[in-house]
Amino acid sequence: MSRLMHVASGPYAPPVPARELAVTSADGSRLHVEVHGPEDAPAVVLAHGWTCSTAFWAAQVRDLAVDHRVIAYDQRGHGRSPVAVAHSTDALADDLEAVLEETLAPGEKAVVAGHSMGGMAVLAAAGRAGFREHAVAVLLCSTGSSRLVDESLVVPMRAGRMRTRLTRKILGTRAPLGPVTPTARRILKYGTMGPGSAPHMVEACARIVHACPRAVRYAWSRVLDSLDLDDGVRELAVPTAVVVGTADRLTPPVHARALVAALPNCIGITELPGLGHMAPVEAPELVSAKIRELVAIYVEFDQVKEGA
Repeated sequence: MSRLMHVASGPYAPPVPARELAVTSADGSRLHVEVHGPEDAPAVVLAHGWTCSTAFWAAQVRDLAVDHRVIAYDQRGHGRSPVAVAHSTDALADDLEAVLEETLAPGEKAVVAGHSMGGMAVLAAAGRAGFREHAVAVLLCSTGSSRLVDESLVVPMRAGRMRTRLTRKILGTRAPLGPVTPTARRILKYGTMGPGSAPHMVEACARIVHACPRAVRYAWSRVLDSLDLDDGVRELAVPTAVVVGTADRLTPPVHARALVAALPNCIGITELPGLGHMAPVEAPELVSAKIRELVAIYVEFDQVKEGA
């Protein structure tokens, strides 16, 4: 790809992984996977969102990899994962399950953090045997399970058929995003980030989003348009924390609150005042701290229990 897929310096420049591997999903699709940190450390698995890549988690990887084994993968068609034929919630679940199986030992537990479409991958996989074998706790960040287009606040008008129609056209556009220009940064900031987001945060997100192939962006927009993972929410039995920005236009807090109400084992919601959809970039320390907390409580407890 000719465009730079991420910023090359600063806190959002992706760290060099300890190792990389290609994981094969159920339908033969290949997934680029990175492993950071000590091999014998507690495991964390990171699933990024629509139009993003492993680079989106740069701040979390840099923080957590000091004393965690951090596994991050590119969703099919994103980042360095090749474009695939199938685009569906089942494919999201297949891919996550394949990554867990390939990177974790049998029975090994990990905290799984999913942002946006990555959170939807978690919900899609919630009932799968492979997911239940390995996921000990979950962080759902800036995500939802259904009615994404209806509830989106990208179009600043009253809810109804007209807003839904316009939102569908915007999110499902086939138009190329083009280079990262000042205008492009302003548009991306409006749609995906809080008004107080610093320029270097906007730049980092813009580089990643604009690098996503147009056909991939469109194909996944169709999946998100018809998303219905409400059953997956009810099947997500492990302890689950929820994080959302109060200024999130793509998956506004109504989605997070619905998740909290339906999750069988929700351990709390964190609403971040003034932050948008890109919480791991906008509030990197807080998101990392939430993941660390889940590891400390659930992974280490599980290891102690296994050794008893």
